[in-house]
Amino acid sequence: MHLLQARVDLSVIALWLGHESPATTHQYLAADLAMKERALAAVEAPRMTATRFKPGDRLLTFLDRL
Repeated sequence: MHLLQARVDLSVIALWLGHESPATTHQYLAADLAMKERALAAVEAPRMTATRFKPGDRLLTFLDRL
């Protein structure tokens, strides 16, 4: 990502990464870090409360029989 942002030629990056062709490396162009930051800033954290898992009697019986 840093190489792309430093405007290193995509074919050079593809060679350094051992990709067969620059087309394989092209997917990284869509993964721009600033774009990810904007997407994360636009999303709200889920409103969930953490609860501890409490297994039921059937599960505990099954596990005891193992």
